[in-house]
Amino acid sequence: MFWADKIAASTQGEQVVNDSKTPSGRVHVGSLRGVIVHDVIYRALKRAQKPVKFLYGIDDYDAFDGVPKYLDRAKFEPYLGQPLCNVPSPGEGASDYAKYYSSEFFEVFEYLGVRPQIYHLRDLYRSGQLNPYIDRLLQSAHLVREAYKQVSNADRPDNWYPFQAICENCGKIATTVVTDYNGKEVFYTCKPDAMSYVEGCGHSGWVSPFDGNGKLPWKVEWVAKWDLLGVTIELAGKDHSQKGGSRDVANAIYRKVYGKKPPFHSPYEFILVGGTKMSSSKGVGASAKEISELLPPELLRFLMLRTPPKTAINFSPNYETITRLFRDYDTAIEKYEALLKSDPNSDLSKDLLSLFYSQLDDKINTYQPFDFSTLISLLQVPHLDLQAEVEKRSAKLLSEGDWTVINERIRVAQKWLDDYADPEEKLILYFDEIPESVAELDEAQKQYLSQLSENLENLDVWDGDTLQTEIFSTSKALGLAPKNAFPAVYHTFLGKERGPKAGNLLSYLEKSFVVSRLQAVGAS
Repeated sequence: MFWADKIAASTQGEQVVNDSKTPSGRVHVGSLRGVIVHDVIYRALKRAQKPVKFLYGIDDYDAFDGVPKYLDRAKFEPYLGQPLCNVPSPGEGASDYAKYYSSEFFEVFEYLGVRPQIYHLRDLYRSGQLNPYIDRLLQSAHLVREAYKQVSNADRPDNWYPFQAICENCGKIATTVVTDYNGKEVFYTCKPDAMSYVEGCGHSGWVSPFDGNGKLPWKVEWVAKWDLLGVTIELAGKDHSQKGGSRDVANAIYRKVYGKKPPFHSPYEFILVGGTKMSSSKGVGASAKEISELLPPELLRFLMLRTPPKTAINFSPNYETITRLFRDYDTAIEKYEALLKSDPNSDLSKDLLSLFYSQLDDKINTYQPFDFSTLISLLQVPHLDLQAEVEKRSAKLLSEGDWTVINERIRVAQKWLDDYADPEEKLILYFDEIPESVAELDEAQKQYLSQLSENLENLDVWDGDTLQTEIFSTSKALGLAPKNAFPAVYHTFLGKERGPKAGNLLSYLEKSFVVSRLQAVGAS
């Protein structure tokens, strides 16, 4: 069984799947993993015909703890330590910082077919829905302190209370420490040294903890949300799921204070860029919106789902990663099509279920695959009739549906070339002049090119596989190692020693041009 179907099969009764995000800045593609994981659990439960709701929370009462590098530090630094929903919007179209970045994220949700019920923490606090939980957790502060100590060995003083008031003087929530509760009000101090990134103002006083005057620390807040919203399933990233970590603390508080079983949990790994976890506030990696503008939605979902949740995804939009993603997706489509032909009623295997859950609906749309890396190359050949070239290279007549997929891939390939390709990944063909780098070729390589020109001139078929075979067999016949033969070809047309598959490269070009260029360089 697919991992999400296993979770669905193990449940009984109505399920509430929950996930959440702190909108601390531009949301990165790494944050999409949790979104897709929870969405697929929701879809698996629906597929199993079990009653389920999918909730997604915006933790906009969290403190603004760092100015992203892409914003004006001088403008936003005065708001450090305040609730994110109280920080001004960086741009038009949103009332505040949190709504600005969360609305951008929700555009990606819609694009990916993820449609949970959205809630904002500011509303739960300000409307009073969390008031009973705040009161009970403050009354049970000794149990909360016990949970911290027993689970994570974190000592909390006897006068520590699980609440962060919004300072009435400076508006900060990050720097306040609550040390008393009389049943109606908490006593807090806005401590200058409470946080390393911002100073508290020193103000102290009594204030009601209710109706949005502050918030619970997030591990405790987790517990309140579970109970208020009836959450039964909520996974968490590996960083929160370590033994003695955040999730274990929250679980212990829920059991101690409410005597209830915590929601089902299983950790999931991060999406890494160059081995580094993505961070919204630090601006590391590509944003979710940027990647959604690059990849078709099914491919972006497939990126998340072809790897089990407990395995890290090392993502970078370079040539190798992008072309492999499309190739793997096409392979899955071909496997599904073969299954339909052999046994239309057969159950889907694990890998095909990852393809199924990658769709925006409950149907896999098949098509005639066309190699994405070939499109990248064809787009870089001047004066080429791209549509005619695609038709020529396709095994059978392309349908309207096939062209829909191909045209979308042409868009992706062009955007990748414009915005993501490194200079060395681009195909720069020398048409009007012979590259200067051919001067580096030795006599054996030049002899090889002369012989290759003769062999290619006699070919009746001009396609990538035939040319690749001829390039290799010519080098073998002359006793020239491939590590010397292939660079000679690349230098002749690209002016460098590496490039795309050599047979494919030559197949993009006119036969007469290839033969004459090989003759010219071989005779030089």
